[in-house]
Amino acid sequence: MQPQLASFFDPATSTISHVVYDQPGGQAAIIDPVLDYDATSGRIAHGSAGRVLDFIRQQDLSVQWILETHAHADHLSAAAWLQQQAGGRMAIGQGIAQVQQLFKGIFNLGDDFPCDGSQFDHLFADGEVFPIGRLTARAWFVPGHTPADMAYQIGDMVFVGDTLFMPDVGSARCDFPGGNAAMLYQSVQKLLSLPDDTRLLMCHDYPPPTRPIAWQSTVAEQKQHNIHLHGGISQSEFVALRQARDATLDLPQLILPAIQVNIRAGQLPAAENNGVRYLKIPLDML
Repeated sequence: MQPQLASFFDPATSTISHVVYDQPGGQAAIIDPVLDYDATSGRIAHGSAGRVLDFIRQQDLSVQWILETHAHADHLSAAAWLQQQAGGRMAIGQGIAQVQQLFKGIFNLGDDFPCDGSQFDHLFADGEVFPIGRLTARAWFVPGHTPADMAYQIGDMVFVGDTLFMPDVGSARCDFPGGNAAMLYQSVQKLLSLPDDTRLLMCHDYPPPTRPIAWQSTVAEQKQHNIHLHGGISQSEFVALRQARDATLDLPQLILPAIQVNIRAGQLPAAENNGVRYLKIPLDML
């Protein structure tokens, strides 16, 4: 059985969320859902995730999984809200424990914050096989952008998270805590060893002005045209290119609110004694 796919672009964060399902009325996985967050007012909304939920209901789907490719730094996850609305198990790779440990000190999360991934319902091991209804999926460990990145292979599609972008955009940055450009190179080689016609589904797109938003390419297209990781580039060449580019990049606008929510599996901080929830903004730390 080939998977069915619906994708949803969030223009505020340039994120693409995906719904993969076996058939109408069947089982589904939601991948990388977005929670709307206005950094100026601190307001939360559910417009982006609501479109995903509407589709789930229109197709009469049962949500089996809510999958995160990693703890995103550019948007807040809507996984917890979608689980409340539609069920499903929230899952991420086992490497999330390392990311939690890296950021626990930055946000001073306290001794009662566990760094074992227990905020999620399931932690995938590299190569682990799991069902989505009548579909068979496999989780691949693809670190480099962060220590916890996963890709999900479902049928002839692989959801690559931030490991790769469209060929004319290249690859993800590797300068966040725990990032490693050499690891990213090795992870991409794993993906590019798949058959040439394998479809690769992106989590983001930042297109040049000459083309519209896109989020699907193939292994062959990436090997031929990726501006950072085309066939023939060596690991040392890529590492030098990636490090030089990363040195010029500003931090994502939402990195501070996003990380502290996303390492909690999309759970917002608990309300304080005045009934208000607060996010922390550490000064002079990043």
